[in-house]
Parts: sequence; C-alpha cells; structure tokens
Amino acid sequence: MKIGFIGLGSMGLGVARRLLKAGHELTVWNRSSEPVQALVADGAIAAREPAEVLQGELLFSLLASDEAVRAVGLDGPLLERASAGLVHANLATISIELARELADAHASRGLGYVAMPVFGRPEAAAAGELALVLAGPPSAIASVRPVLSAISKTQRVLGERAEHANLFKIAGNFMIASTIETIGEAYSLLRKGGVDPAQFYELLASTIFASPVFKNYGKLILDGKFEPAGFKLPLGLKDVNLAREAATQLAGALPIAELLEARFAQALKRGWQDKDWTAITALDD
Repeated sequence: MKIGFIGLGSMGLGVARRLLKAGHELTVWNRSSEPVQALVADGAIAAREPAEVLQGELLFSLLASDEAVRAVGLDGPLLERASAGLVHANLATISIELARELADAHASRGLGYVAMPVFGRPEAAAAGELALVLAGPPSAIASVRPVLSAISKTQRVLGERAEHANLFKIAGNFMIASTIETIGEAYSLLRKGGVDPAQFYELLASTIFASPVFKNYGKLILDGKFEPAGFKLPLGLKDVNLAREAATQLAGALPIAELLEARFAQALKRGWQDKDWTAITALDD
C-alpha cells in the first residue's frame, strides 16, 4: 500500500520501520530531519512538506499532543490537500474533545478517520508487538486492517466513536502512571525498613503481579534506569492532565490524578524533562 507517515519520535520511527519491512511504499515527514534520513536509508521517501504524505491510500500520524496535531494542520487546513478517499489512522494519545473534532473534520471532507492509539514502549513498536485500540467508521477500519499485523500483536475495535478509543487509552495510561507511583512508594517503604526491593520484585513479578506493566516498569524503577527515556516525563504529565480533563468533561472524579499531576510537575521543576516518566519514583531519594 501507499502510506504516508507524520511524527517520527521513538514510537513513530519503530512503527514506520515495521511498515517498510512489510513492503509498503512509505512517504515520511517530521519536524526534525534525523529520523527522516534514517528511514530514507531504509527505503522510505522523504516528503518536502506535510501535504505530500497525504497523497496515498493511508496516512499514519503519531504526534505528541493536541497542540502538535493542530500545528501540522490535521484538524482541518492540511486535510484540504489530501487525496480523495484517504484514510487517516491517528496513533497518538489526544484529548477526547480533539478526537471528536478530527472525526468530524475528516468526515466533512469525505476522508476516513480511525482513532488508533497504541499501548507499548519503543521496543514493542520496533518489534511489531503493540496493542491497538481502534474506533471509527467500519469502512475506514477495514482499510487499515491489512497493515495491522505488521505493527501490532493485539487489536481491539470499540465501535464508531473516535473519542472512545482515546478515552480507553487515556484511562490505560492513567493506570500505568498510578502503578509507577505505587511501585516507587512500595520500594521506598521496603528500603526504609531494611528489606531489599529486588527480592520483592522477583517474587511478585513471578506470582501475583506477573504482568507486563509490573515486570517492565518495576525493573526500570528498581534499577533507577530513567535514561534514555522510553516515554519522556512531560508526556506522562500530558496524559495525566488528559485524564483530569476527561473526568471534568464527564463529571467524574480522579483524586489519584491530582496527586500524579503534582508529582510530575515537581519532577519537571528539577529539570527532568528528558528522563523517563518512571523518574517520578526518584523524587524522594
């Protein structure tokens, strides 16, 4: 298939490489040139401007925030230059409000839109082992299905409302952030009591907490391995705030999110913007 890709951060780069390996024709654009050149060396085509990646059958985007999506013009202006019938699969974690707006903007122009946020860290993206959550018109989802096996091992379709996929992802990231904080607090308690957290991790990771989140993040926190970041701390704060915003819009309450927002903000005040989001567990060291 002829596919365009916008947003080549550590996650996007891995996904794009999987699409190339699967034999798709890939045109790429990114604000910084380094990842573009790396993909060109792998066989991709470098776009001179964002509009050039909207000339194929599919567009994948994985941008960092609502603001980045709007800056590129995917909420309207750029769509005017898309090829007829283009289907856009948005892999980013964005607000439920923008998800609704994007779905309407694409539909009004006769374009397909699939909200397709991803679960997984850069190593999972590179291995094609992401978990995807999809929502959008059945015809648009059918258009992206042929490429899903190249980039993911699990997919879940939630229906036609794009914001449902993004709310699903926001809730999932909120749970991960909460788990990170809980693991850090538990390790701190053990150390203060003279108990080795490594033994705690080894037992729980093989028994009652034998899950990818505890195994992966528990080990990162145990080792204090916060750089290079798989998911940078500012993105963690962004996702916690997306959860808080969604709760406000839906008349819900997320008291733990209030605590997490304070923890992430404190970490950023220390200049930890390039550290992994698990670095919030080092605040009390």
